[in-house]
Amino acid sequence: MKFPASYYNPISLIGSIIAGVNIVIILFFLIAMMFFNVGGSYIGLYIYMILPIFLISGLIMIPIGMIRRTRRLKRIGEDGVKKGLKIDLDDKKQRNAMAVFVLGSFVFLLLTAVGSYEAFHFTESNEFCGLLCHTVMEPEYEAYEGSSHARVKCVECHVGAGADWYVKSKLSGMYQVYSVLFKKFPKPIPTPIENLRPAQETCEKCHWPEKFYSYRIQNEKHYLADSANTEWNIQLKMKTGSEHIAMGLVDGIHWHINKDVKIEYIASSSEREFVPWVRYINLATGDSVVYQDIYDTMDPTLLDSLEVREMDCIDCHNRPSHDYLPPQEFTDLLIASGQIPVELPEVKTLAMEVFNNTYADRDTARQVIEKRTLEFYSSNYPQIMEENRKLVDKAIEGFMYGFSKNIFPEMKASWDVYPNHIGHIEYNGCFRCHNGNHMNSDNQVISRDCNLCHTILAQGTKENYKSTSINESLEFIHPVDIDESWKEYACFECHRYLY
Repeated sequence: MKFPASYYNPISLIGSIIAGVNIVIILFFLIAMMFFNVGGSYIGLYIYMILPIFLISGLIMIPIGMIRRTRRLKRIGEDGVKKGLKIDLDDKKQRNAMAVFVLGSFVFLLLTAVGSYEAFHFTESNEFCGLLCHTVMEPEYEAYEGSSHARVKCVECHVGAGADWYVKSKLSGMYQVYSVLFKKFPKPIPTPIENLRPAQETCEKCHWPEKFYSYRIQNEKHYLADSANTEWNIQLKMKTGSEHIAMGLVDGIHWHINKDVKIEYIASSSEREFVPWVRYINLATGDSVVYQDIYDTMDPTLLDSLEVREMDCIDCHNRPSHDYLPPQEFTDLLIASGQIPVELPEVKTLAMEVFNNTYADRDTARQVIEKRTLEFYSSNYPQIMEENRKLVDKAIEGFMYGFSKNIFPEMKASWDVYPNHIGHIEYNGCFRCHNGNHMNSDNQVISRDCNLCHTILAQGTKENYKSTSINESLEFIHPVDIDESWKEYACFECHRYLY
């Protein structure tokens, strides 16, 4: 098939080769993905974002080369070159060129439409969000994969519905790409508190307040850091809502978002870990009460300059999908699941020791943890090393599994830099307001009574397990005897810094 003389030039021919090769590669990858289930986030990146750039560049080179060739032929006065643009379908060469142009345009537009659609969905996929920038996003992606929202797409929360937020997210994404390429990103990646959509536009698409349910039972299994790894169990009745679903949100934990109530607060830092000022507003009557921390006082001028924020879901559920578990918690889970053998003496104590260290990277962590574990049991329990070495090796693998899911030294990301405001054991959480220090003008304080949110139905070791009826409550007994100190201090003051 012959084309006009202007087509036969190096630029157009190279452009044709580039476009043709890229079309073949794209089709090859598409077939591999569709029929052989081969590929992933990186193949998607090439199909929908990288290869189309070369394809379009090749196509653009074709007319550029033809224009340059035509001008050159005119300059040298070659015969057969027309001075003006004239389409003559009686000319076989022009018919061929027109046929290729029309067919090529149709195929190109079709591929462009399909590619744009697929590119849109690809950039909305979890793989795109979590796997492309592997080192940077690995901590968030690993935490997300182990969360209760692992089947909810990243964009459902981080972008949500609506074209305006979609555009904002893509503009923000451009800077993020620049930051990754030129290594401008901070370590650890800060939580984008200020840039998140209101919870009413994301969380409440599924978790609408009118359907918060009544009490639920929560069972927790813990292990003490002693020679026997003593098991300590506790059963809680969590007052997530009212005692009966028909009562709605008149009391219970989710009372804070009752439609007839507004809770406002001022945080002393962007992390919102410390809240010196709280205002309760009864929307039905218009009454309001201000509570201020009598110990964490702030200058009134400074208070006026800070943001007054209305409390919503995210103020407590601030790590709904990216929760890094503290060492004591993920170690308990691994022991309970059998990944760390409970029959190994002092294994909980050893776990707390190795996880309390700081490591430069994961390889260093593995070397140090493995060496320390082998040394510990060789020195203290040589009989176990001789007769049951497999238990020690299993413990090492369990340690590293827990480490790999919750501690990421390359990005300096861990439980300690991402506080979780749910609860009060390792973080300030509930005690940000319910610490007994927030007082109003009538000397009334925001209660720190634990029974506001939960009651204890059972607790203790296997040998000394105490329980009560569903409508009664036990007084908390600290697993380690610290007398009455647990009543005087916030839990996180010890548990966050002492394992």
